[in-house]
Amino acid sequence: MTTPLKTGLMLAGLAIAALGLTVSAPGAARAEDDPIRVGSFLAVTGPASFLGDPELKTLEMYIERINQAGGLNGRMLDLVHYDTAGDANKARTFVKRLLEDDEVDVILGGSTTGTTMAVIPLVERAEVPFISFAGGVSIIDPVKPWVFKTPHTDRMACEKIFEDMRGRGIVRVALISGTGGFGKSMRGECMTVAPRFDIEVVADETYGPGDTDMVAQLTKIKNAEGVEAVVNAGFGQGPAIVTKNFAQLGFEVPLYQSHGVASKKYIELAGDAAEGVRLPAAALLVAEKLPAGDPQRPIVVGYKTSYEAVYGDGSVSTFGGHALDGLMLYKTAVEAAGSAEPAAVRDALESIRGFMGTAGEVTMSADDHLGLGLSAFRMLEIRDGDWTLVD
Repeated sequence: MTTPLKTGLMLAGLAIAALGLTVSAPGAARAEDDPIRVGSFLAVTGPASFLGDPELKTLEMYIERINQAGGLNGRMLDLVHYDTAGDANKARTFVKRLLEDDEVDVILGGSTTGTTMAVIPLVERAEVPFISFAGGVSIIDPVKPWVFKTPHTDRMACEKIFEDMRGRGIVRVALISGTGGFGKSMRGECMTVAPRFDIEVVADETYGPGDTDMVAQLTKIKNAEGVEAVVNAGFGQGPAIVTKNFAQLGFEVPLYQSHGVASKKYIELAGDAAEGVRLPAAALLVAEKLPAGDPQRPIVVGYKTSYEAVYGDGSVSTFGGHALDGLMLYKTAVEAAGSAEPAAVRDALESIRGFMGTAGEVTMSADDHLGLGLSAFRMLEIRDGDWTLVD
């Protein structure tokens, strides 16, 4: 998708060429009054639109606010965005365009693990800071010099779920996972960390992105000996279908979902079957339910209030929060560096300490390009069609 802003940049580039002037290379220093070019590629349409749509809306809303307040270091922000529809090939094409044609100073985006992983080699070669909004731990482990991310990882989700299970005396679990990038990655992480929590995986089933019924897989799980809880690793419509089939089959054990379903849309899709489901998620979903003294409360209540004032009650999701955190981390880095020069911003991002975002308190380092601890995750349970805090 070419935005009006993108069209304007293309016309400007043609005008410069016609005058015989030199066009700067990607990442080159710009004039002090030139806009800072923020590139973004998000799944605004397609099966992952529940991720990309609130992410783009959040970027647009808060970039406008930053510009109204005078920009960053006196420079306005220009957003150049392309819709990937969740397709990794489109993501590569658009990120190449952002780097080579649009000459962006930073890239914020990547709604899914698959689209994010597809473009990492491009941003690493270009040496432009990239802050992803996707969940897979492989995005930042091992650390890549120019790649950062804002959401809690799938590994952390497994750890938080198993921690909660142990508190409930659960040790024998079944996994059912989507075969997409996130589901496959989280399944692998759960298998890896389970022994640390003395959790035994006694059944392991998967489903494809186009599957509309998981009764066969769940029947196998129900017939497996000793299953005490079920964990579903996935996002999109798949987890809602799993939840409905789980209820239809009359399971009498707990069902856990991942933070990949942390939006009101999941509850709407799953309906009454979602009652009692637990999942780890950011505090944003229970913003007003946080204690008055919680240091994260002003951040999440402020964002929720602002977003829902524009898009309606109940419209906020943790996914838009990932975008807000990414933009504000970039803002913090540019202000600390006193420059939008890519290398200076990269170093400033890596030096961020005690940044409070919707995901939690962030402290980056050369060895940690996420900066979140497990305590930043909140364990939630769906009760009476709404989110409630477990801990």
